[in-house]
Amino acid sequence: MTIEDDTLVSAATEGDQRAFTELTERYRTELRVHCYRLIGSFDEAEDLVQETFLRAWRKRGTYAGRSTFRAWLYRIATNAGLDVLDRRPRDPLTGSLRDGAPPPGAVTGLQPFPDRLLDQVESPEAAPDALVVAKETIELAFLAAIQQLPPRQRAVLILRDVLGWRAAEVADLLESSTASVNSALQRARQALQDRLPRARSEWTSSTPSEQDRAVLDRYLAAIERNDDAALGELLSEDVRCSQQPWAGGNMTPDPVWYQGRATLVDAWRPLFHGDPIACRTVATRANRQPAFGMYVKTPDMPAFAPFGLTVLSVENGAVTEISVFHADVFPAFGLPESL
Repeated sequence: MTIEDDTLVSAATEGDQRAFTELTERYRTELRVHCYRLIGSFDEAEDLVQETFLRAWRKRGTYAGRSTFRAWLYRIATNAGLDVLDRRPRDPLTGSLRDGAPPPGAVTGLQPFPDRLLDQVESPEAAPDALVVAKETIELAFLAAIQQLPPRQRAVLILRDVLGWRAAEVADLLESSTASVNSALQRARQALQDRLPRARSEWTSSTPSEQDRAVLDRYLAAIERNDDAALGELLSEDVRCSQQPWAGGNMTPDPVWYQGRATLVDAWRPLFHGDPIACRTVATRANRQPAFGMYVKTPDMPAFAPFGLTVLSVENGAVTEISVFHADVFPAFGLPESL
């Protein structure tokens, strides 16, 4: 930390509210990402950051300078997140979805995170592999998988494998032993092996590739033409599609999901060949993945209304995962209320 930062920290911990606000605002966006990884909800993550700052202000006199102020805030945020998770039901999935890799849309409460906010977090490293690590730990597949872990295992995994904390530091934060932290990390890593892509080192960087953009452009054009055949050509053989409850008019209490190109095209057919429904799309990005807001309109509607936010996973020029989320996330992505 610089001398200027030390001076600011000293003023903040002594009760200077302006200094405290200036200091904490520096870390707001990265803390929001940390809280989001921990609890999976974009909306709740912001509330959790606010709770972190409130707790930090109340406890400002206890900051002893044994770590950076930033690390101290991460400690408070992690414990606040664990308090939230302790109040939640233990199983975020339903029925048969408990085994194997869960589709993101099947995980209760999971929301996408706008890339425009991720771009505000500066990576501590400029090397290309640092971007890969960032992508690995923010993509929806990772978020969906870690939501299946017990809260403390999840916290240990994020602190150790994402933030790079030492085992002793995590043990201090969790008021546990180093041996217990190492054991929890081993169990968490083992649990993720069957829920994440095996060739994670082969994932591309967070910068969208020309191939990704081309696939997204073709996908959006096919939707707006109501061309289910063209959409089918863009899907991998084992593609999965998941849609959260209440998204896009889905009024069922459980998530809806499909697997396999043929199954998905059959499920889409009534939408494209039934009553006339026009579709429009607005491209965006979420969790370092191509995404779009989808709007629909029937002849009796004055404008196109929000249907849902769709996030795509693209591998080798084919769509492998389609995750549809509630349209209430549109404001976070700067998407219009109607078209």
